Amino acid sequence: MKYTVDENGFYGNFGGAYIPEMLYPNIEQLRNTYLSIITSESFLSEWHQLLRDYVGRPTPLYYAKRLSELYGASIYLKREDLCHTGAHKVNNTTGQILLAKKLGKKRIIAETGAGQHGVATATVCALMGMQCVVYMGEIDIERQKPNVERMKMLGAEVRPATSGSRTLKDATNEAIRDWITNPVDTHYIIGSVVGPHPYPDMVARFQSVISEEIRMQLAEKTGRDTPDYVIACVGGGSNAAGAFYHFLDDKSVKLIAAEAGGKGVHSGYSAATTVLGKTGIIHGSKTLLMQTEDGQIIEPHSISAGLDYPGIGPLHAHLFESKRATFYAITDAEAFKAAMQLAKLEGIIPALESAHAFATLPYLNLKKSDVVVINLSGRGDKDMLTYINRKHEFSD
Repeated sequence: MKYTVDENGFYGNFGGAYIPEMLYPNIEQLRNTYLSIITSESFLSEWHQLLRDYVGRPTPLYYAKRLSELYGASIYLKREDLCHTGAHKVNNTTGQILLAKKLGKKRIIAETGAGQHGVATATVCALMGMQCVVYMGEIDIERQKPNVERMKMLGAEVRPATSGSRTLKDATNEAIRDWITNPVDTHYIIGSVVGPHPYPDMVARFQSVISEEIRMQLAEKTGRDTPDYVIACVGGGSNAAGAFYHFLDDKSVKLIAAEAGGKGVHSGYSAATTVLGKTGIIHGSKTLLMQTEDGQIIEPHSISAGLDYPGIGPLHAHLFESKRATFYAITDAEAFKAAMQLAKLEGIIPALESAHAFATLPYLNLKKSDVVVINLSGRGDKDMLTYINRKHEFSD
């Protein structure tokens, strides 16, 4: 079984590029040039220098002693929350901004849910002196205010998406419309492993630095470079793609993906795509998608803005269908409880997205000999209002 993308942009039955004709030249330009650019020595040298000196890589692999004692296994946290801007998103935006420069683009657009990708995009645009427009759902603008202010402070224009559920899906729709209108001078920095080929592959490659470091750091700490489990949350799935990437072909490593179960998988308020989804097309890619019998998108729900998406990236759809990864639907309440547990045991407040990954631990029946790596994809500053306002709802 092959887990990397094929020459047509497919992972098994999922992927491809289903795009309006107006975007065809842009996508073709990317498809024909991205690999030669991002694997060139000059690109890699510049990108790795940025990752080291600007982003702060490598991020630590931290042995979580008290969490390990609680669950009876050796649990390590990949500290992507310590990246500049507070999440893994900047690994991808530094790569894509360098690519955009090499393609001669002058203007950058992006979509964002939790705001972390928006902040990471605004950050690299400020760094490179490029115009930046970020689309964000009206509801997400309200619940992620600190990130909105950060984007504006960095010089980005934040445009609200006011249609549909006014969340990530709708922000992505608006960004695609913008790109169709401005195809020549604009590069669209997609923030996850979603969208038309080559985006899922390109974003996964930029994020694969996470699993590359995990292997080296684990070998240093334990004498073995493969864990028994790698755990990550999945909305679109870029942090999971990065954490899984260098373990995809090693069946001894169990890949665990945490989706947003919302208020319960069958409550009508969920984003558990692998349980509720059917094959469909969203944002230029064939994947698993929550939809009605006649193909209308079902609005997703999650306490975390970054997992509030009705589909998943085509790589993850393939990992689910092929049973290479195990997916758990984690409820809002479980994620909230896991966040509080991590804060009290390890002194780390995670992003609500990342908290979903920690909430899978009770389901795994871990053994004392198990080595577990959890991708702590973002820090919890952006979610403090949610933590404060909803504490009464989830307290025991």
